Amino acid sequence: MINGLKVLAIIPARGGSKGLPRKNILKLGGKPLIAWTIEAAQKSKYIDRLILSSEDKQIISVTKDWGCEVPFIRPAELSHDKTPGIDPVLHAINTLTEKYDYVVLLQPTSPLRNVADIDNCIEFCILNKAPACVSVVETSENPYWMFSMDSEKKMNHLIKTKMETYQRQLLPEIFILNGAVYVAETEYILTNKNFLGDSTIGFKMPKKRSVDIDSKLDLLYAEFVLMNDLGRKNLNSSVKEA
Repeated sequence: MINGLKVLAIIPARGGSKGLPRKNILKLGGKPLIAWTIEAAQKSKYIDRLILSSEDKQIISVTKDWGCEVPFIRPAELSHDKTPGIDPVLHAINTLTEKYDYVVLLQPTSPLRNVADIDNCIEFCILNKAPACVSVVETSENPYWMFSMDSEKKMNHLIKTKMETYQRQLLPEIFILNGAVYVAETEYILTNKNFLGDSTIGFKMPKKRSVDIDSKLDLLYAEFVLMNDLGRKNLNSSVKEA
């Protein structure tokens, strides 16, 4: 709860995944991928209730083992590849009898996002009096450096500008969704049926914690980041003990 407002957090995790089969329960750092999100959410000082939305028996079993509530089984028709991501959120809100002021969507494919990212995003949304807030990361693939090619293979700037686009420091910051944290007023979601709208604000996160697992390479990179952090912590501990 924050400022007397109740917060519901939803972890959506369907069983099907073509890019990386069974990715939500694949091991990362010795734990199922989804466990990283569960543990971060459980540490939140604002989340009143954390639930899973899934149709998959194995994912449900693993999730329960890590202490996450599973109040319902998601209908199969809301678990297809082409099912809009907002549909399971709407289903969860409408299925639960208890009402909440805010809803937080936490995708299990963002395992490096931590509790501070979650709580800071919630705070950022409320302090700015915005109906919705989504986490973003600055992209290195700036569209001001992008080109199209005509039939003669001549390069044309995707964005026409008079700026000196070869000087990176002169370019505006460009952000993309990193998929880690979505926050919104429940009524806004029920009405808008989307976290993104004209009034949505962005909460900046570092690239290091913005890894979105969609392939084997993503999983290997996340493992590398975790092992690197663990090595640094062990080194610091050794220095202190010495």
